[in-house]
Amino acid sequence: MHIFSQLVATAFGLSAVFAWGTSDFIGGFASKRSDAFVVTLLAHASGFTLMTILAEMTHAPLPARSSQLWAFAAGALGGTALAVFYGVLASGKMGLIAPVPAVVGAAIPMVFSIFTQGLPGFLPMVGFLLAGVGIWLISRSEHGTGTIEGLPLALLAGVGFAGFFLCISRTGQSDALWSASESRVGSLILVGIVVLLRPGRRLLTWRSAAWGLMAGCLDSTGTFLFIRAQQSGRLDSAVVLASLYPAVTVLLARLVLKERFTHWKAIGMLAALAAVPLIAAG
Repeated sequence: MHIFSQLVATAFGLSAVFAWGTSDFIGGFASKRSDAFVVTLLAHASGFTLMTILAEMTHAPLPARSSQLWAFAAGALGGTALAVFYGVLASGKMGLIAPVPAVVGAAIPMVFSIFTQGLPGFLPMVGFLLAGVGIWLISRSEHGTGTIEGLPLALLAGVGFAGFFLCISRTGQSDALWSASESRVGSLILVGIVVLLRPGRRLLTWRSAAWGLMAGCLDSTGTFLFIRAQQSGRLDSAVVLASLYPAVTVLLARLVLKERFTHWKAIGMLAALAAVPLIAAG
């Protein structure tokens, strides 16, 4: 029974990887000719709408007030982390420290889970190590040299992503559709405030708007799948698996935009693939 539940959790986690990875690719593509924050605002709005409609259609029970507050906090932390991360990228200081947010975002919940749930076993631990290497190699920038000035903000973004994972896990066994919907409330409010307060033009093309809406639906679907993954298994396994989503973004960039990537990224993807069955064995 334990093996079956872990396999189910792994399936949910890998599905979240594909949803989040595809969402990031589409969102980045949509932001090329439009204001990234406006695109993000549309994405959060569409994700909130989709999850709310699905929750209503399935007559899902409303979560308790405490679960709702944890979901709001998760969305606010995740939205803040994303804003900080975009700020670092825009400053041109990310360079070789681009993987920091992904690795920190996975490492903190993993340590928390080990303290609260105990060690996951030898094979999953090896899988965590391989996944960490894979996340680092897949996410690292291929351009720039990186500067120490970008490191604190990169760490802050990683802490924010970790906060999202930890807070959303505190929703417990509450309905995943409602939790995904409510997490979008926090991020929607935050990004909306940023859009209103930011100076300058808020350029948005119709094509970018359409892509942004699609990205938001996929992003919220990924959140729903991640919640189901951590409800079905261990938090650390769900977080580490879900943090492999950059592999999908890189592959889509290679296939669709014909972007090249180095041998190191290929090695990172192989490490990520090798990590999956080891983590599932837990």
